[in-house]
Amino acid sequence: MDRTPPPVSLVAASALPTPLSPGRRSAEVFVNNDLEVRFAAHPSDGPQVPHLRDELYVVAAGTAGFRVEDRLTQIGAGDLLFAAAHAPHGFEAPSADFCVWVLFYGPER
Repeated sequence: MDRTPPPVSLVAASALPTPLSPGRRSAEVFVNNDLEVRFAAHPSDGPQVPHLRDELYVVAAGTAGFRVEDRLTQIGAGDLLFAAAHAPHGFEAPSADFCVWVLFYGPER
């Protein structure tokens, strides 16, 4: 990326198209080298396929349970979450307004 992208509001991120490809439930916001920023307006309820890169989530709105391996934590707007590459993780019982910013970073492992 040659320059800093403009800020992206929650409303604008919610309007981004989500790919129809299997396994993708988030919209691309931007990619810069080994940082990929995405937005998930309605993350899946239940386990996700473990990813090949470390991943951060920032809860934009709503509440849910966040399970990493065998640990379940109740989460809400403003919370920062981490899932290491290959770690089984997912959201449980998300509220109707639950949405998250998703940041993949670093090399695939």
